[in-house]
Amino acid sequence: MASDDTRIPVTLLTGFLGAGKTTLLNHLVRDPDAGRIAVIMNEFGDVGLDHDLIEEATEETVLLQSGCLCCAILGDLAKTLNTLIAKRAAGRLHFDRVVIETSGIADPGPIVHTLATDHQIAQAFRLDGVVTLADAATGMVTLDQQFEAVHQVAMADVLILSKTDLVEPFALSRLEKRLEGINGAARRIRADQGRVPRGTLFGLSAMRESVTSPDLDTWLGMTPDLAKPDPLAGLSGFAEQPAASMAFSPSLPTPHDRHDQRITSASIEVKDPIPANIFDFWLDTLIALKGSNILRMKGILHVEGLSYPFVIHGVQHIFDAPVPLKNWERADTTSRVVVIARDMDAADLKASLDMLLMRPDDDGAPPTDQSGGMVVKTTELPF
Repeated sequence: MASDDTRIPVTLLTGFLGAGKTTLLNHLVRDPDAGRIAVIMNEFGDVGLDHDLIEEATEETVLLQSGCLCCAILGDLAKTLNTLIAKRAAGRLHFDRVVIETSGIADPGPIVHTLATDHQIAQAFRLDGVVTLADAATGMVTLDQQFEAVHQVAMADVLILSKTDLVEPFALSRLEKRLEGINGAARRIRADQGRVPRGTLFGLSAMRESVTSPDLDTWLGMTPDLAKPDPLAGLSGFAEQPAASMAFSPSLPTPHDRHDQRITSASIEVKDPIPANIFDFWLDTLIALKGSNILRMKGILHVEGLSYPFVIHGVQHIFDAPVPLKNWERADTTSRVVVIARDMDAADLKASLDMLLMRPDDDGAPPTDQSGGMVVKTTELPF
């Protein structure tokens, strides 16, 4: 998918230990539609990836040798990315995109944070998407035992289910239902021996001026994307599951999803443009009180007084520069915001989003939301 952002796209490839990230990566580097890929891989102790596993590895394949990519050597990641761009500018390397493969126990959040906050890196690179692999054979046990695995699922734009041929249909459906409960916005694709259809893992971000309304809905996971043809139709071995709506739907915990319950998702649609001061108050309050718990925030925002909307994306308290959609169809003024949070009560997150329905008081009477209800006072905020 073409983008009007000229920065180099970065795909973060994460997932469970043994889920098959290297197998998938081997197929990606041979995909002619992907262009030339610079690969940053991670070595982690005795279970580190073997350089020889990447066939025909060139200088564009960069192996980081010490520690966990997501914590101990974030400085090395920044150094590696800056070295790549310097060599590219000098004509010594030629690549069209970067794939960062993390260890199976890695938290993807710090990498996303680095891409957004390091000034030199942010000028040259942009996050194109987070792809998470889930092992269908061991996925339920992994989710039970490792909160990091739940975190990886929650951060994903696309979930790849590997080793689906090793499990019974009922067990696979249980895993898919659980993944949907953690992150209903992520598209799910079943891999076939590590292969996925060409092009399905790239061009995931909606942070571009030319984005369309259906693309935004898919990125936000607000509604199933029924208008577009199924890109997997006719491909034997592949099956894509439609993203579920992320509307607030609390559920009772079970003995097997204690980690899952730490992840909360909620979304809201606001039909009329939002007053700027209402949005600023909501965002400032949420970030000030719960910023460290916000795994991802996505949305399209229509602000009163502006003729076009903006696409927004943030992780914790760090936000990408909003992208103005100056060619947006003006008949549609609906704002859509999705928040995925950690360790935040579902009802509190829903109540927070409902603040976007409030409207300023013009006549001295208590301010009201769009349904006529009383506005929550600052002292009654749900955090």
